[in-house]
Amino acid sequence: MQFTLDSRAGLASGAITVTFRIWKRPQAKAGSRHKVGDVVLEIDRVDRVPIRAITDADAKRAGARDRNDVIRRLAERAPDLDSTTLVYRVEFHRAGSFDELVGAEQSRLNDDELADVVLRLDRLDRASPRGPWTRATLRAIAERPGVVSTELAEALGRDRPSFKLDVRKLKRLGLTHSLVTGYEITPRGAAVLSSLEQ
Repeated sequence: MQFTLDSRAGLASGAITVTFRIWKRPQAKAGSRHKVGDVVLEIDRVDRVPIRAITDADAKRAGARDRNDVIRRLAERAPDLDSTTLVYRVEFHRAGSFDELVGAEQSRLNDDELADVVLRLDRLDRASPRGPWTRATLRAIAERPGVVSTELAEALGRDRPSFKLDVRKLKRLGLTHSLVTGYEITPRGAAVLSSLEQ
C-alpha cells in the first residue's frame, strides 16, 4: 500500500492505524504485511463500508483532522463520490521496522555466523584510530535505547560525528537500527553482544 510522505511519522510511531481506499478489488488482506519506508504494517481487518459510515474517530486513526478531511482526500481520487459510495476500510498495526524484523529473523546465529560477525567487529576495532570501540558502543546502545547520540557519544568520550559514523557501521552489520531519537540494538545485535560477554 502507498501512503503520502506526511503520514510516515504517524505510521512509524503507531499513531496511524486505519486507512480508507478506493480500490476495484481489495489490495490487502488480514494477516498480510506491507513495507512503507522502513515501517512494516500488518493488516488486521479489511471491510467495505459506505462513506457515510466514516467517523471522526476513524479519521483521527487515519491521521486526518476529521471525517470531512478523509472524504476530501478520497474525492481527490474519485470526484463522483456520494454518501453511499463503498470504500475499503483497512485496519492495521505497526509490526516493527524492516530492520527490526530482519534482525529478529537473523538473531539465531550458528557458530560460523557468529565467528564471522566477531571477525568483522575485530577488523573495525583494528582499523579505528581511536582504538577498540565496537563492544563498548553496542553495550551503550543496548543499555540506553532511544538516548540522543550526543549523550551516548559523550558517555563514551567520543565526538558526535565520528560516533554516528561508527554506529552506521554496526547498522550495516544488522546489529543496531536508528530510532526517531537515538538507536536501539537489534535482536541480532543482542545475540552477538550476549555471546561476546559470556
